[in-house]
Amino acid sequence: MAERSARRPLRTAASSGLPRRAWLGGTLGAGLAWAGLARAEPAPGALRLLSAGGSVTELVYRLGAGGQLVAADSTSLFPADARRLPKLGYHRTLSAEGLLALRADLLLAAADAGPPNVLAQVESAGLRVLRGVPGHGFEVLQTQIALLARALGREAEGRQLAAEVEAGRARLAAAILPAATAPRVLFVLSHAAGNVQVAGAGTAAQALIELAGARNALQGVQGYRPLSAEAAVAAAPDWILGTTEGLAALGGVPALLARPGLALTPAGRAGRVLAFDALLMLGNGPRLPQAVEQLARGLGTLA
Repeated sequence: MAERSARRPLRTAASSGLPRRAWLGGTLGAGLAWAGLARAEPAPGALRLLSAGGSVTELVYRLGAGGQLVAADSTSLFPADARRLPKLGYHRTLSAEGLLALRADLLLAAADAGPPNVLAQVESAGLRVLRGVPGHGFEVLQTQIALLARALGREAEGRQLAAEVEAGRARLAAAILPAATAPRVLFVLSHAAGNVQVAGAGTAAQALIELAGARNALQGVQGYRPLSAEAAVAAAPDWILGTTEGLAALGGVPALLARPGLALTPAGRAGRVLAFDALLMLGNGPRLPQAVEQLARGLGTLA
């Protein structure tokens, strides 16, 4: 593992071209492409939708119902048409007045959307709320696809998407190297320069790391915790993983490695840093196979 990692230079997704790589020797395929799906024309009387969660919004577009969206939250950044929708604000700090003013029929809420009292308030006022499935990984994604497809009357599209996601999962499962070769990865969340945290168990970051055939270097910790020099050194990661947005907030890779303890780790000394789009990597949305593949390629865990 060490020899393989040592040969790899410092990379981010942008500099390595990883988002544009062919998917396991081919393209992602027409089924997972977004072209032509961004804006579906709603039929007369179609439900007016609100979406609170970036991955939920992606699924709505992928199921062909993007044209029914009235507004979406600030994390809804993909596909491109989602950025042009009126914004609800951050999905965890929604406003009852703002939601009700849009006269929508159905609010599609990510599992962590809220606050809970706001969701209860808009429900009591007559706005239907469909809450997402908590958790991470392919099984959770498949459950979410089925839930949304049924609610939107897009069962056929849901079955097609589910089959494509399963095909991607199966290809990856066959291509990921055995666990004995798994590198240790430390995920650093740094979207606010004064609040740098590392990811433990029960996080989307750990789920993605494991799906990509690696191990979370931070053991014995649940959720996120502030980065400390002691924790970073004890974790001894072979790779440091972050988001492109987080790197930009800090001022780039040198600024990241200047955070407590990171320069003293095997990854820091060798300059082994990877970064990817936050929604792609942490959203557990329909691009999950693409996210796993890109991370596995970066880590060298694909056969």
